[in-house]
Amino acid sequence: MPTWPTGQVCRMTGVSSRTLRHYHRIGLLRPAAVGAGGVRHYGRAELLRLQRILLMRELGLPLADIAAVLDAGGDPAGALRTHLRDLLAERDRIDTLVTTVRRTLDALEEEGTMGALDPETLFAGFDTAAYTDRARAQWPAQWEQAARAADGRAPADWEADRAGLAAQLERMAAHLAAGRPVTDPAVQAEVHDHYLRVSRMWTPDADAFAHLGRVYAEEGPWREVYEAVAPGLADYQCEAMAAYALARLDTRREGT
Repeated sequence: MPTWPTGQVCRMTGVSSRTLRHYHRIGLLRPAAVGAGGVRHYGRAELLRLQRILLMRELGLPLADIAAVLDAGGDPAGALRTHLRDLLAERDRIDTLVTTVRRTLDALEEEGTMGALDPETLFAGFDTAAYTDRARAQWPAQWEQAARAADGRAPADWEADRAGLAAQLERMAAHLAAGRPVTDPAVQAEVHDHYLRVSRMWTPDADAFAHLGRVYAEEGPWREVYEAVAPGLADYQCEAMAAYALARLDTRREGT
């Protein structure tokens, strides 16, 4: 059976030798053989396994989960069909996001503001899956709670949430435009409503809720949504959620 040395595998796949060494060290991808001078060689089976690793990495799975899937065995062709289905679904989601961004840009360029753009369309194709790994790692119990809640929700529930969030974004933008501080009771009432909305899925503590606000403000799709509604809204929302977390959720303040 033919084998390929590390350097050739790196050129074929774009994977660095350092990454291959790491995969070998953790037992995720062992070479077919190790030759003179410690050069690792990979056969067809190893290259197929590497392809599956890279596919699952593209889908956002952490290495520990990838190892569990691969070690479970099963039909390789069936597994690839599953990966293909997931990739096609992700392609469709990206296509929808591209359309959403184009619509938003058109509205901003024509009106200078959101104008007649339906705020609900800001969320078309938007997926929080990019944050799943982080949430699972930092708040595993809450992540499991959210996953169970999501399984029981109907499409109408998600539509209602998007509509409610879109309306709330506009109200927060009005508070920002009026120059109200994030500690203003009216602003904090909106944040409380947001906390209750989040709590339908999982119950964040002070640290988790403040962190969620930082997620909205960091570079990425959430910030783009907030900033499309009003420049500065992402940071305003983040600061308002931090103030709420400190005043309403921080149990360390109890009794002080």
